[in-house]
Amino acid sequence: MTQLTRKQQQLFNALSIVVGNAMYALTVVLFLMPSGLITGGATGIALAFNKVTGLPVSAVLFVVNVAMLLLGWWVLGRRFALNTMASTVLSPFFMALWERLLGNLVLTDDLVLNTVFAGFGIGISLGITIRAGASTGGMDIPPLVLNKWFHLPVSSTMMVFDFIILAAQAAFSPVRQSLYGVVMAIIYTVVLDKVLMLGTTRTEVKIISAKSDEICAAIFAQLDRGVTILHGEGGYLREPESVLLSVVSNRQLPRLEKLAHAIDPTCFMIVSHVTEVSGRGFSLEKDYQAEG
Repeated sequence: MTQLTRKQQQLFNALSIVVGNAMYALTVVLFLMPSGLITGGATGIALAFNKVTGLPVSAVLFVVNVAMLLLGWWVLGRRFALNTMASTVLSPFFMALWERLLGNLVLTDDLVLNTVFAGFGIGISLGITIRAGASTGGMDIPPLVLNKWFHLPVSSTMMVFDFIILAAQAAFSPVRQSLYGVVMAIIYTVVLDKVLMLGTTRTEVKIISAKSDEICAAIFAQLDRGVTILHGEGGYLREPESVLLSVVSNRQLPRLEKLAHAIDPTCFMIVSHVTEVSGRGFSLEKDYQAEG
């Protein structure tokens, strides 16, 4: 597995933040604004002001983001504010850019298609931004402030703020757009979760066998994966036995199963999926030790 250097990782993260914000703004301009769908967060506030006053969505979003950034700087500190600054500026910038370049372009009048593509676009773009280590800012900040001041749960207060923003938009939107807006929120929540987990899931395998030494050697030689030997005891006969613990990629699992069963067809194997693995061979380079 090739690992990025520190500078390469920083450059990749910076590029991801730019791409994520550009994609988010494009999704809003192409699918949210033409269809009249409602949404939460700072974008929801900007859309509500746009419907009532006619002010550009990008301008209102910039004002809301800056206000929330200053609040976060004051209450949560300089480090948090710096982490949030990129999205505070980039999201409104790209939204103004897409508004100018695309004008009143409408890709489709189908509300279902707009709902689905808006959900996927927002979920993927937010996932890219968050994976790069940046905060999305905006209305994510007030719940953190309330948590620091009054120890209120962040998830609960965030839900309340989103509900208020959705309700404010629903007052000026047709029922159909409001209902589809709720569906879109569900879609982008699911997609965001999948994007955050993308590429980090691995498979954990535990193998109990009388031929554990042979299986262990085969895993080293044929899969180039590490193995931890756990010392256990059979619950029925109370005899000592070795338990092999290894973490492999999802694609390597079929090979590992065939390899183990070829050596010991009666081996006992437990397979489970883990959401994240860090350490040698995964988040760090492998460290091969020469035999003495």
